Amino acid sequence: MSGAGSYHAGIAAEAAVARLYETGGTPIAARRWRSEAGEIDLIARNGAEIIFIEVKQSRSHAEAALHLTGRQMARIYASASVFLGQEPAGQDTAARFDVALVDDAGRIEIIENAFAA
Repeated sequence: MSGAGSYHAGIAAEAAVARLYETGGTPIAARRWRSEAGEIDLIARNGAEIIFIEVKQSRSHAEAALHLTGRQMARIYASASVFLGQEPAGQDTAARFDVALVDDAGRIEIIENAFAA
């Protein structure tokens, strides 16, 4: 897929994942949130808990999962730390990191608390 095609597929995947969370009652607080440390695709709020969501889109869920690197995880952690620093409880805010895998058919697999594994 071309660079532009990949970009648009990624945007569509993020929108589909956001709809899935919101339909399930978890509002999206931010999309493509940026800090000096990097970008987080989606940030949701589940009560007092913050959910940082990395969206990966590819031909299959397995292939999408392979696109998440240790370097990306470190960037997401650093960005999440900046975001949490703005919360009333700061770094003590309850948080988790989900990965949303989206295949070419638009099927979504959510791996909750994926970074803990």
